[in-house]
Amino acid sequence: MNPLFETVTPAPADPAARPFRVRMRDGVRLATDVYLPAGLPTDEPGPAILIRLPYDKSGTYAAIPLIARYFTGRGYRVVAQDVRGKFRSEGETLLFVNEVNDGYDTLEWITHQAWSDGVVGMWGDSYYGYTQWAAVASGHRALRAIAPRVTGTELGQVVDNADGTRDVEMGNRLGYLATHFVGPDTYEWEPDPARRPLIAPFEEFFQALGRRSPSFDVAFPQEVRLRRWPEGHPFDHRAVPVLHTIGWYDNCAPWHWLDVEELARRPDWANQQYLLIDAIDHENYHLSGAPYDDASRDHLASQDAFRALLPGYLDPALDFFDVFLRRQGSPADLPRVRWHLVHGGEDGFRTDRVWPPAHRRTSTLFLSPDPDRRTADGDASGLLTPVPVTESSMGSWTHDPVDPVPSAAVNAFAYLQTNPRLHDWSKRPDVLVFDAEPTAEPLDLAGPVLLDLDLTTTGPSTDLFAKLLDVHPDGEAELVAHGRVHIATPQRRLTLSLGHTGYRLRPGHHLRLHLHSSDFPEFVLHPGTDDNPWLATRGERTAQRIRLGGVDGARLTLTTVPTKPGEGR
Repeated sequence: MNPLFETVTPAPADPAARPFRVRMRDGVRLATDVYLPAGLPTDEPGPAILIRLPYDKSGTYAAIPLIARYFTGRGYRVVAQDVRGKFRSEGETLLFVNEVNDGYDTLEWITHQAWSDGVVGMWGDSYYGYTQWAAVASGHRALRAIAPRVTGTELGQVVDNADGTRDVEMGNRLGYLATHFVGPDTYEWEPDPARRPLIAPFEEFFQALGRRSPSFDVAFPQEVRLRRWPEGHPFDHRAVPVLHTIGWYDNCAPWHWLDVEELARRPDWANQQYLLIDAIDHENYHLSGAPYDDASRDHLASQDAFRALLPGYLDPALDFFDVFLRRQGSPADLPRVRWHLVHGGEDGFRTDRVWPPAHRRTSTLFLSPDPDRRTADGDASGLLTPVPVTESSMGSWTHDPVDPVPSAAVNAFAYLQTNPRLHDWSKRPDVLVFDAEPTAEPLDLAGPVLLDLDLTTTGPSTDLFAKLLDVHPDGEAELVAHGRVHIATPQRRLTLSLGHTGYRLRPGHHLRLHLHSSDFPEFVLHPGTDDNPWLATRGERTAQRIRLGGVDGARLTLTTVPTKPGEGR
């Protein structure tokens, strides 16, 4: 055993699975398991659900055998496949680029099996949500519906925004490539975030492993954009019904919202789009059970806990597939939008025909100076006020790469496993804080949150992180919405999206806004210089300032909906 890492090899094959080696057009064979409904002849045709993933179709992490049994219990045939180069499948281990053709060839194989009626749906989270979009981009006619969860067509990509800004790179992006796409096996290894340069532990890891990740070397040090869609972007292909499952606390949600917003602009896709927005994170922890400090309730630690979550995890997709794969019922029977209102009472869910909800409205809170509070640099800290102040002033904070603002969650993918509180971050001198007045009545947020501001930095560029919090009467603070952006110039007027939220601010609670320039190690640390952040060996302090009040003062735009009578009291 190597002391630097642990190797995860294929788990034993599930006894209920029928194993196949499905040949692709170039001769590479992909390991594929077929699960058939109990009690039916093995040659009786019916609709199939395809799951293509890089996380071991037999392993406990994705728990595909448990999921397959649940799907077959509803009469579906299930096809689970290790993607090319992973676990039992042959071929080159390379992120994203082979999924379109391999998806097509797998769908074609399914249509020639005696147990298939030629109708296929696809399901899965994250990367195995991405493989669904790759199959759409292949154009295969057998694919009739997809149910991508916590994913996106640009998954893993550092997105360039239309206004010339960029997203901030996730700190674990290179770690994912290094450990998941270096070969058939997966490696459990965490780089030391205190090392400088940040890239140093990766080179030591590859040296100890004795091999490198081609996907890592494509992404660093000068990223080469992968040709994900050899047959054209999936949105330019035939529209199929799609059930999006998005998590309010999912760190990958920005990619998913980009897809939803783009599809809403395309009438053929907009008419086929269904949304399920829940209070979950990327690893499917739910706010209602947080924190998961008892291992018996933690589905990543307990197979019994995983079984217990299956109805909530899978039933919405099965109801969706029943309509579009089996033609049982009508599309009109399915809610176009089902969204979870955090702290909303009852089961928390609301339905609507559109997102944001049809009865939405917007309100504005202005970032205003508070003369009784000062930042470390002497500028006024702030208030969130419904009326702007007429006089212009500045708010400021510092960024010190030697002492960055720490990330709240140890594992950003499993944010709700611990559901961290954020009140201590308000005490840091490198976090600029703005507080609103406590609410007398419930305030229901439902839709996008936007921050408009004019920012300057003493560095050549900077990163901006904004977090909207719910501050409880006892002073504890929990996350409502957050956003980030890399600004490549010393001065910039911009609109920052804090994403979408569905959140009830209860009476006596108040909103708080945090602004800062690091969130480490969840996001790559800006060195305060123009050096590559992965290669920088030193950092420089920078000061960031924003304009408060006056015509160009910073402002926060909220989307709200009316509160139902009798709730939230």
